[in-house]
Amino acid sequence: MEENNLTRRQAREHAFLAAFSVTFQPDEPQEALRSCGEMQEIGQDAFTAQLLQALTAHSAEIDAEITAHLKGWTLSRLPRVSLTAMRIALAEMLYGAEKKPAVAINEAVELVKKYGAENDYQFVNGLLGSVAREHGLVDTEPASC
Repeated sequence: MEENNLTRRQAREHAFLAAFSVTFQPDEPQEALRSCGEMQEIGQDAFTAQLLQALTAHSAEIDAEITAHLKGWTLSRLPRVSLTAMRIALAEMLYGAEKKPAVAINEAVELVKKYGAENDYQFVNGLLGSVAREHGLVDTEPASC
């Protein structure tokens, strides 16, 4: 039962890992995400499920948002880790209930630092920051220290 009480960071990481695994099944990403979200092994809680549901329901819009901010790149050229972290962060920022974009961006950066190449986090931070500014997203509460 402990898996149902994940911290937000753990929930984001579990959603990231589930979404990352789906990148290896490109023919049916929505179906793979749904079934991955239903698996108990990923340690899913309500927040993990919300992130995966938002990603599944809005994947085309999220990918269009990323594509609109790429300069000289395509989605297929992006490292999978970076792309997946940005997708999760945008699902949370644009379609989540909490409206804490700075937290979502920071968590995406931390995931890329943990799982990605050495400097990929800078690109992720820049792109997500650009989307947040473009959409006028600001945290509703100041970040606590």
